[in-house]
Amino acid sequence: MTTNEHPGHTQRFGRIGVWNTALGSTSPSRRTEIEETAAELEELGFGALWIGGSPAPEQAEPLLAATSTVTVGTSIMNIWQHTAEEAATQHARLNMAHGGRFVLGMGVSHAEAAKDDATRDELRRRPYSAMRTYLDGLDAASQPVPAGERALAALGPKMLELSRDRALGALPYLVTAEHTARAREVLGTDALLAPELKVVLDADRDRARARARDYLQRYLALANYRNSWLRMGFGEDDLADGGSDRLLDAVYAFGDAEAVRTRVGTFFDAGADHVALQVVTEDTFNALPLPQWRTLAEALLPG
Repeated sequence: MTTNEHPGHTQRFGRIGVWNTALGSTSPSRRTEIEETAAELEELGFGALWIGGSPAPEQAEPLLAATSTVTVGTSIMNIWQHTAEEAATQHARLNMAHGGRFVLGMGVSHAEAAKDDATRDELRRRPYSAMRTYLDGLDAASQPVPAGERALAALGPKMLELSRDRALGALPYLVTAEHTARAREVLGTDALLAPELKVVLDADRDRARARARDYLQRYLALANYRNSWLRMGFGEDDLADGGSDRLLDAVYAFGDAEAVRTRVGTFFDAGADHVALQVVTEDTFNALPLPQWRTLAEALLPG
């Protein structure tokens, strides 16, 4: 793996992180399981734990409480579900209690997921302006969130510029190595660039693609991802029927751990500081796939 290494980002996030929705489960019955999993992920050497979905900041607390060095972030908090003051208050509380290890990752969500017509219209008309206004709110909060402790789910050029100018950097989701290279050009050398990458650990290519296609279906219906892929050079035919093999091969890593290692290397070559790996399984939303994480740690992490 070659590097585009920024010492500050490497120290804070490591090179490889875990992206998982179940780490943010609020079920009391899973609290112990989540804490034990977080402690093992830290011991394995992962540099950051990213809570997937649309988590509230307080969902990071069990992970922070169970660990001592790893960075924990939301990826991503939906800005329409929490006022800036609420998010800032929780951010300050978590960082005061846990040594500044929490990063507020946030995004504008999807018009298709909006619960009311007014929010849906806002999302379609002005996602950039909505995020800029939200950042103003974080700056003006009673306990402001510093730019270096927040990051944005950015895909297009304008949101990437906002990530560079008013945040620590960008957390792009469902992107390619080519997108990473373009994002680095926009962000410059200093901003964090930490793309998420989906992984199917299966040497059977057809079976791996079938699992990947099944999971990708939900995202193919969302306009922001479709527009992002079209900007990357994919065609409408690539977005049909669960996604073309070309699209799947660009946004997933398939195969054994060494194949994943090689694929991750293309993102580092393109300018990523950190890659957040999402293991896709039969039950991606609810599973804590420790066997796969152990395998990946052995192949990708030092020591």
